[in-house]
Amino acid sequence: MEHGISTLSLVPMRKEAADRAEQVSQLLFGECYSVLNTQGNWLQIELATDKYRGWIDQKQHTPVSPDYFKRWCSQPHPRVLGLLQTVNSAQAAIPVGIGSYLPFFDGVNLRINEESYQYGGQASNPEQEATEAQLVKVAQSFLKAPYQWGGKSVLGVDCSGFVQQVYGVCGYQLPRDAYQQVEAGEEVHFATQTRPGDLAFFSNPEGRIIHVGLMLERQQIIHAHGEVRIDTLDHTGIYQADRKRYSHQLRLIKRIIPG
Repeated sequence: MEHGISTLSLVPMRKEAADRAEQVSQLLFGECYSVLNTQGNWLQIELATDKYRGWIDQKQHTPVSPDYFKRWCSQPHPRVLGLLQTVNSAQAAIPVGIGSYLPFFDGVNLRINEESYQYGGQASNPEQEATEAQLVKVAQSFLKAPYQWGGKSVLGVDCSGFVQQVYGVCGYQLPRDAYQQVEAGEEVHFATQTRPGDLAFFSNPEGRIIHVGLMLERQQIIHAHGEVRIDTLDHTGIYQADRKRYSHQLRLIKRIIPG
């Protein structure tokens, strides 16, 4: 089986093998994947992190050896903490955003295949356990990021991509979509009992999970809805004071980090 890694800031993952197909997710810089199928100039891939599948343009594929892929998967990697930084190679300065991966980073150098890259910004410590304060700080760094279906970047993010990236930067891997994320953690029964870092899930009239946000102090919630914004949560759902209306109906709340 062939494997690859993203050496670009962002690579769109599409539902089907076509430029016009729906973007379902994105590859971030330094993120590894396996190639499952080919169709013309398109590759169907599966991410090494969350097993999410989609199609990428073959022109945006950088192969890695089976040995590199195995070692990449065998350990956690630091993530970019600054909103927008650069990773430097011998050929170019590559823009990278918060959440991008820094494979085999030693504090200065990272490695993709046999090539060395340099990074001088802040990086996460993947060995450090996530704390409520850390989750809140990372989440708030995404404020005003525009909503983008399938996005995982501060330049465009959807609700579950936002939550996944916040937890990922803090060293905790969540699934990609909200309906998958709702299976994690332990239920919190009342909105008044939430703690920072808890996840609140919201459903449509048919009961399907369609939205997720991350709780802050005093029943505030940060979520991607038009933009990453802060609203208020009560037993009904998300109340947007500036618009004087509820935007989402609460289904349940989950605590991902026990304690």
